[in-house]
Amino acid sequence: MEGILITFEGIDYSGKTTQAKKLFNYLKRKGHKAILLREPGGEKVSENVRQVLLSSGNTGMDPLTELLLYEAARAQLVSKVILPALRQGKLVICDRFYDSSLAYQGYGRGLDIKMIDYLNEVSVSGLKPDLTILIDIPIDVFSSRMRQNNKKKDRIEKEKIDFYKRVRDGYLKIARKEKKRFKVIDGSGEIEVVWDEVKNTVDYFLRG
Repeated sequence: MEGILITFEGIDYSGKTTQAKKLFNYLKRKGHKAILLREPGGEKVSENVRQVLLSSGNTGMDPLTELLLYEAARAQLVSKVILPALRQGKLVICDRFYDSSLAYQGYGRGLDIKMIDYLNEVSVSGLKPDLTILIDIPIDVFSSRMRQNNKKKDRIEKEKIDFYKRVRDGYLKIARKEKKRFKVIDGSGEIEVVWDEVKNTVDYFLRG
């Protein structure tokens, strides 16, 4: 039996990580063989690459270097964790996947979209998510949440607001192009309100 891959996408402070965790716990309670992963990371080598990518000390990283590091971490995660789990019939939830590279390095950094599409295809061995949930927030909500957050910011989170506008617009373009795979959910409300929509979306998808 083949497993299922559900991915969460969204700009920083969208609340997607919280929703991915809630979905994981919900599906486990319902008896699904679910695993929760994150990108970059989710595997020993990939977590090491994550440290390089997000370290605030690594300023001045070239956009192409950044992209290739993300793709390397992704290739490792897919090969060592995701594909084996899917072959075992597990339900894999991934906090970010290759759409993040299109949104951040493509629309955000301005790298060639076709090149990123090609590298994404290579890094995941042709794997596509069965369902992608985009937790979307307006930029004013992003700004407000960022100001309220006292946590130390990583290298990506230190980007200017215009960068995040481009990333958000990029996500919405990707979602419009892939309407069958994407479900866009407004993440600006209370956590439980957003969760109700996530839960209903996944329940409907699994009934399929």
